[in-house]
Amino acid sequence: MSLKGIISISGKGGLFKVIGQGKNNVIVQDIESGRKFPAFASNKISALEDISIYTIEEDVLLTVVYKKMFAKLDGKDALNHKADIKELRSFLLGILPDYDEERVNDGDIRKLFQWYNLLLKADVLKAEDKLETEDKKGSSEEE
Repeated sequence: MSLKGIISISGKGGLFKVIGQGKNNVIVQDIESGRKFPAFASNKISALEDISIYTIEEDVLLTVVYKKMFAKLDGKDALNHKADIKELRSFLLGILPDYDEERVNDGDIRKLFQWYNLLLKADVLKAEDKLETEDKKGSSEEE
Protein backbone atom coordinates (compact mmCIF):
# COMPACT_ATOMS: atom_id res chain seq x y z
CA MET A 1 0.00 0.00 0.00
CA SER A 2 1.41 3.35 -0.98
CA LEU A 3 0.21 6.80 -0.04
CA LYS A 4 2.67 8.41 -2.46
CA GLY A 5 1.31 11.63 -3.94
CA ILE A 6 -1.57 11.89 -1.44
CA ILE A 7 -1.46 15.07 0.65
CA SER A 8 -3.38 17.00 3.26
CA ILE A 9 -3.63 20.77 3.02
CA SER A 10 -4.11 22.66 6.26
CA GLY A 11 -7.36 24.62 6.27
CA LYS A 12 -8.94 22.47 3.55
CA GLY A 13 -10.99 19.42 4.41
CA GLY A 14 -10.29 16.14 2.70
CA LEU A 15 -7.31 14.68 0.91
CA PHE A 16 -5.69 15.56 -2.38
CA LYS A 17 -3.59 13.85 -5.00
CA VAL A 18 -0.67 15.75 -6.53
CA ILE A 19 -1.14 15.62 -10.30
CA GLY A 20 1.29 18.24 -11.57
CA GLN A 21 3.63 21.06 -10.79
CA GLY A 22 3.51 24.72 -11.76
CA LYS A 23 6.14 27.39 -11.40
CA ASN A 24 5.27 28.39 -7.84
CA ASN A 25 2.73 25.73 -6.91
CA VAL A 26 1.59 22.15 -7.24
CA ILE A 27 -1.60 21.14 -9.00
CA VAL A 28 -3.76 18.94 -6.81
CA GLN A 29 -6.98 17.03 -7.28
CA ASP A 30 -9.55 16.46 -4.54
CA ILE A 31 -9.86 12.68 -4.21
CA GLU A 32 -13.58 12.95 -3.45
CA SER A 33 -14.85 15.46 -5.99
CA GLY A 34 -12.08 15.31 -8.59
CA ARG A 35 -11.83 19.12 -8.57
CA LYS A 36 -8.39 20.40 -9.53
CA PHE A 37 -6.69 23.55 -8.19
CA PRO A 38 -3.25 24.93 -7.39
CA ALA A 39 -1.73 24.65 -3.91
CA PHE A 40 0.91 27.23 -3.08
CA ALA A 41 3.99 27.21 -0.86
CA SER A 42 2.08 29.37 1.63
CA ASN A 43 -0.30 26.42 2.25
CA LYS A 44 0.81 23.97 4.89
CA ILE A 45 1.02 20.73 2.94
CA SER A 46 1.66 17.34 4.54
CA ALA A 47 2.40 14.18 2.56
CA LEU A 48 0.52 11.23 4.04
CA GLU A 49 3.45 8.90 3.36
CA ASP A 50 5.56 11.00 5.78
CA ILE A 51 3.02 11.10 8.63
CA SER A 52 3.40 8.66 11.50
CA ILE A 53 1.66 7.79 14.76
CA TYR A 54 3.48 8.14 18.08
CA THR A 55 4.02 4.85 19.90
CA ILE A 56 5.84 3.98 23.10
CA GLU A 57 8.91 2.64 21.26
CA GLU A 58 9.13 4.18 17.77
CA ASP A 59 6.77 6.03 15.48
CA VAL A 60 4.70 3.95 13.03
CA LEU A 61 4.04 5.24 9.53
CA LEU A 62 0.44 5.89 8.52
CA THR A 63 0.86 3.37 5.69
CA VAL A 64 1.49 0.61 8.24
CA VAL A 65 -1.47 1.69 10.38
CA TYR A 66 -3.77 1.73 7.34
CA LYS A 67 -2.57 -1.74 6.25
CA LYS A 68 -3.49 -3.05 9.70
CA MET A 69 -6.87 -1.29 9.62
CA PHE A 70 -7.59 -2.60 6.11
CA ALA A 71 -6.77 -6.17 7.19
CA LYS A 72 -8.76 -5.99 10.42
CA LEU A 73 -11.79 -4.44 8.70
CA ASP A 74 -11.60 -6.79 5.70
CA GLY A 75 -11.47 -3.81 3.36
CA LYS A 76 -14.67 -2.30 4.76
CA ASP A 77 -15.34 1.18 6.18
CA ALA A 78 -13.93 2.08 9.57
CA LEU A 79 -15.90 3.77 12.33
CA ASN A 80 -17.12 7.24 11.45
CA HIS A 81 -14.65 9.89 12.62
CA LYS A 82 -17.51 11.59 14.49
CA ALA A 83 -18.14 8.49 16.62
CA ASP A 84 -17.44 8.53 20.35
CA ILE A 85 -13.72 9.13 20.89
CA LYS A 86 -13.57 6.22 23.35
CA GLU A 87 -14.72 3.83 20.58
CA LEU A 88 -12.14 5.27 18.17
CA ARG A 89 -9.32 4.98 20.72
CA SER A 90 -10.40 1.44 21.61
CA PHE A 91 -10.28 0.39 17.93
CA LEU A 92 -6.86 2.02 17.51
CA LEU A 93 -5.60 0.12 20.59
CA GLY A 94 -6.76 -3.08 18.91
CA ILE A 95 -4.54 -2.52 15.88
CA LEU A 96 -1.74 -0.51 17.46
CA PRO A 97 -1.60 -1.53 21.14
CA ASP A 98 1.51 0.52 21.92
CA TYR A 99 0.38 3.87 20.52
CA ASP A 100 1.18 6.74 22.86
CA GLU A 101 -2.20 7.71 24.29
CA GLU A 102 -0.81 10.92 25.79
CA ARG A 103 0.80 12.32 22.64
CA VAL A 104 -1.83 11.21 20.11
CA ASN A 105 -4.68 13.66 20.63
CA ASP A 106 -8.38 13.19 19.84
CA GLY A 107 -8.21 15.35 16.71
CA ASP A 108 -5.40 13.20 15.30
CA ILE A 109 -7.41 10.03 15.89
CA ARG A 110 -10.50 11.51 14.24
CA LYS A 111 -8.40 12.56 11.26
CA LEU A 112 -6.89 9.06 11.05
CA PHE A 113 -10.35 7.50 10.72
CA GLN A 114 -11.67 10.20 8.40
CA TRP A 115 -8.70 9.82 6.05
CA TYR A 116 -8.95 6.02 6.08
CA ASN A 117 -12.59 6.17 5.00
CA LEU A 118 -11.81 8.80 2.32
CA LEU A 119 -8.97 6.69 0.91
CA LEU A 120 -11.13 3.58 0.95
CA LYS A 121 -14.03 5.36 -0.76
CA ALA A 122 -11.67 6.75 -3.43
CA ASP A 123 -10.40 3.17 -3.97
CA VAL A 124 -6.84 4.22 -3.14
CA LEU A 125 -6.35 1.53 -0.51
CA LYS A 126 -7.86 -1.31 -2.55
CA ALA A 127 -6.14 -0.33 -5.77
CA GLU A 128 -2.75 -0.26 -4.07
CA ASP A 129 -3.45 -3.58 -2.35
CA LYS A 130 -4.28 -5.20 -5.72
CA LEU A 131 -1.15 -3.70 -7.29
CA GLU A 132 1.05 -5.18 -4.57
CA THR A 133 -0.53 -8.62 -5.08
CA GLU A 134 0.05 -8.40 -8.84
CA ASP A 135 3.65 -7.24 -8.29
CA LYS A 136 4.33 -10.21 -6.01
CA LYS A 137 2.85 -12.65 -8.55
CA GLY A 138 4.97 -11.10 -11.33
CA SER A 139 8.19 -11.27 -9.34
CA SER A 140 7.63 -14.88 -8.22
CA GLU A 141 6.94 -15.95 -11.83
CA GLU A 142 10.23 -14.39 -12.91
CA GLU A 143 12.22 -16.36 -10.30
